[in-house]
Amino acid sequence: MSVDVLVVDDDAAVREALVQSLELADLSAKPAGSFIEAKDHIAEGFPGVILSDIRMPGRDGFHLLNYAMGIDAELPVILLTGEGDIPMAVEAMGQGAFDFLEKPCAPDDLIPVLQRALSTRRLVLENRRLKAQLLTGDPAARMLFGTSALADDLRARVRAVAPMGVEVLVTGPPGAGVSKVAEVIHLLSPVARGPFAKRSSSGMDLASLDMAFSAASGGTLFLDDISILPAATQYALIEKLESGSDARLIAGTTADLANEVEAGRMNAELYYRLDVTPVRIPALAERPEDIPVLFSHYVAQAAEQAGIPVPEVTTDHMARLMAQDWPGNARSLMSAAMRFVLGMPEEASAAAELGLAEQMARVERSLLVAALGRQNGRATEAAKALKLPRKTFYDKLARYGIRPEDYRRE
Repeated sequence: MSVDVLVVDDDAAVREALVQSLELADLSAKPAGSFIEAKDHIAEGFPGVILSDIRMPGRDGFHLLNYAMGIDAELPVILLTGEGDIPMAVEAMGQGAFDFLEKPCAPDDLIPVLQRALSTRRLVLENRRLKAQLLTGDPAARMLFGTSALADDLRARVRAVAPMGVEVLVTGPPGAGVSKVAEVIHLLSPVARGPFAKRSSSGMDLASLDMAFSAASGGTLFLDDISILPAATQYALIEKLESGSDARLIAGTTADLANEVEAGRMNAELYYRLDVTPVRIPALAERPEDIPVLFSHYVAQAAEQAGIPVPEVTTDHMARLMAQDWPGNARSLMSAAMRFVLGMPEEASAAAELGLAEQMARVERSLLVAALGRQNGRATEAAKALKLPRKTFYDKLARYGIRPEDYRRE
């Protein structure tokens, strides 16, 4: 089991009381009675944070802070200080301490600081993981971000269909990145060295279709908005696919093609041919836990484009982002990141006006929906995943008007 908090205090009674307080708050703790005992647990990849007394025999909290900063400058260290040690604690903040708390420290004061430090630590480690992927990972790891089970499933699906060489249908809500997923499939395919030609289906006639396939010869043709491809061109596309082509076809859409077929706007034969190997991109509303990862990436990207330092994204700001619905998905989140970098975070300001209770309610609702989506609408499994009693889980579903059956996939 990973450790959330390394608790360092030479007083056994204080140390035990701190550990009990943390366990009651569902935080795992590792006690240590001295710097010597604690240092073996401090490593660059340590997933938790450090809570340490300042005054200890031998090597004190300052020594521990300096040691931790030398191992990992972004490892949060919170110092516990007596009344007379506050000037020392303020000095420690200047040396890199995350925060300090005056002893005796009530759980209501301690737990929020630790949770804020843990959130910061998780973001740091996730950003490091993403940077490592950018250097070493395959295109799916480098270009499709997210740590949720749904993000893992998307990457796995892309890796599975890419080598097949058959037509692929990429679907997703507006702004989800349909063309990006299509490009990743191309980069993982046997024709990755060939061209990746992107064309809109809007108004495409037979001559344009022929030109598009010629441009993609030896590679991949991506036809976006396949649902609005003119009827005559749909028939021509079917014939081209049946006769064989030197380019692989990937079609993309944000529309419900089954409904388009029923309405007579989409050729059923073309739809069923493309739907053999579908790739669905989940909406952000289904995986709110990916919002911090995506937003941090977009902020870093926007800051690099603007030529300015990467601004800090506070946990409060991230919570406000998670409280929003994001109907524009990744595209609107990317725009919000650019505005944030330029000092114009309208969405966060709007969310701030909701008040803490409503913001937290929105976050809670999004996490309930995400859990049901991951478990294919199975409420019992979703409750287990969230570590909630079944009655509590069902009470929350009723409060937010959420129906498990709405999240079942056939």
